[in-house]
Amino acid sequence: MGVSKEQVESALRSKLSPSHIEVIDTSGGCGASFQVEIVSEEFEGKRLLERHRMVNGALVEEMKDIHALSITKALTPDQWKIKQQESAASQPPPTTTA
Repeated sequence: MGVSKEQVESALRSKLSPSHIEVIDTSGGCGASFQVEIVSEEFEGKRLLERHRMVNGALVEEMKDIHALSITKALTPDQWKIKQQESAASQPPPTTTA
């Protein structure tokens, strides 16, 4: 039996208190593969490997039924803010029509 996107989100929310979280079921609905983007103050002062271990640790029960977990981003709130600003700065300005 697979794991739902909501179960993954709930486990991460309860253990890591993220300010931003995005979970995508990449398995086509069977709950065996997920992509995660997470922003949490819990990551402050932690290296990337430690952050990934924290995410995996938060999902220890769910991982029994998950085949693949891709952690695309595990950032602190400050890092997330910088990424958002960089993304906005790289967007072309909107064109106006007269």
